[in-house]
Amino acid sequence: MLSEIKIKEYKEKSAELVSLVLTDRQLCDIELIMNGGFSPLNGFMNKADYDSVLNNMRLANGEVWPMPIMLDVDHDFIESNSIKAGSEIALREKEGFLVGIITVSDVWSPDKKMEAEAVFKSTDTFHPGVNNLFTKTKDVYIGGEVLAIQNPKHYDYSLLRHSPMELKEQFDKMGWEKIVAFQTRNPMHRAHKEIAYRAAMDVGANLLIHPVVGQTKPGDIDHFTRVRCYQKILNYYPEGTTMLSLLPLSMRMGGPREALWHGLIRKNYGCTHIVIGRDHAGPGKDQSGKDFYGPYEAQDLLKSFSDEIGIDMVEFKMMVYVEDKAEYMSIDSVPEGMKTLNISGTDLRHRLENDLDIPEWFTYSEIADELKKAYPSKENQGFTLFFSGLSGSGKSTIANGLKVKLQEHGKRSVTLLDGDIVRTHLSSELGFSKEHRDLNITRIGFVASEITKNGGIALCAPIAPYESARNQNRDLISQHGNYIEIYISTPLSTCERRDTKGLYAMAKQGKIKGLTGVDDPYEAPKNPDLEIDTTDITEEEAIQKIMLYLEKEGYLK
Repeated sequence: MLSEIKIKEYKEKSAELVSLVLTDRQLCDIELIMNGGFSPLNGFMNKADYDSVLNNMRLANGEVWPMPIMLDVDHDFIESNSIKAGSEIALREKEGFLVGIITVSDVWSPDKKMEAEAVFKSTDTFHPGVNNLFTKTKDVYIGGEVLAIQNPKHYDYSLLRHSPMELKEQFDKMGWEKIVAFQTRNPMHRAHKEIAYRAAMDVGANLLIHPVVGQTKPGDIDHFTRVRCYQKILNYYPEGTTMLSLLPLSMRMGGPREALWHGLIRKNYGCTHIVIGRDHAGPGKDQSGKDFYGPYEAQDLLKSFSDEIGIDMVEFKMMVYVEDKAEYMSIDSVPEGMKTLNISGTDLRHRLENDLDIPEWFTYSEIADELKKAYPSKENQGFTLFFSGLSGSGKSTIANGLKVKLQEHGKRSVTLLDGDIVRTHLSSELGFSKEHRDLNITRIGFVASEITKNGGIALCAPIAPYESARNQNRDLISQHGNYIEIYISTPLSTCERRDTKGLYAMAKQGKIKGLTGVDDPYEAPKNPDLEIDTTDITEEEAIQKIMLYLEKEGYLK
């Protein structure tokens, strides 16, 4: 890093430069570029490196690197600031702090479909990496070397955040020569503790628990809860054998390529080995229930590069609790006929959400207590009911009536974010272009996520015609609570007959343009949690359907 004098000079210089406020993912990337975690990268990739990584999993100079790392921006940023090769851009955090300065070498528009196929082996937006690429990644990439000014600020767990150099110095001070890295984005329970510890013992090494605290998979437990769990589980390792350090990585959930990427990163942090499990960094199953990646693809890919990149793989051995022996054993060594126990992630979440017992054989009581704080019972959790449907379908009427019924229930505060109300008070300056409609839905989603996070109920009743915007809201809100999508599927013919606002008549007369269902498309939800057609039922019956659903799912008691 630069001296204080140089930092001051560059801060003064940066006032004359075009500034770009970095996203959370970009902040993770630039921190690992600047601290050496992404070595040999010294900036965001140029086009030659990008193309080579997609095609060969190598940089243009031949060095192994499997994941494209570019600075994505929109067309307007490029055009309005005349960005071209040689331009300098000040890269800032959201609060305006200068992080670094990039000297642009390349500007290009990628073929995202080709990138998705190369990196993720899929174009299915059910894959979180593909979804992020198609819906959140901007359409222009910038490559160029970055001048590091100062690392992004972290106010949490500062003593657990180490650069590669700092971690290597720690290893030297402790006399650690062999170090096994344990990658995780989930809390660790007894089985994970055994897996990591035995992996280290098998190769005669010390253990680095190196969890990701940047972006992970939507729906994962927040990193504050996870880190408190990691700190507690350290007490169950022999003293002096294990260390905890936090990795500010934004995961892509890229399966095999990501496993190779994780190996390279841990090599940069001074590790000699890394534990790789079945379907490492995979996002699970697609919409049809098929795995995105084979169970051993990640292990096989890292093995094939292990000698070249200089880090060895330790296979993740599935551990189960053997009731007859009252101990954990690797699943392939359990004597025939002995009963084994295990709790899946889905089952654990169900137990937490419904305040059910978590057995001591599965996890330590201190960790169960931490998780229970993050998972209040369903009847005490905030949630969002997101209605979508054509104008005149009955969304607002149902949402208004439901608001009263939920207030009558009295367990939580209830907020209605009706489409017309939001347009008046939150989005009054917006028009009805696709961009503005999406922005309106994004604003609704942000407000709903805050309500949900704080234990309230948000009722959202916009038209929300586009699937991508609705999915973004689902991802955002699901980080803080429960998201329930209700499709009011009343057909256009019924909506036109009602036409209480006269919108359809005016659209057919050409007096208004861009009306959803007439001359602008409506993309119906593919997998709503609840679907209601109000053609032949009353508002009271529709409201009762929703109340019964909420009771059945455990949100109301």
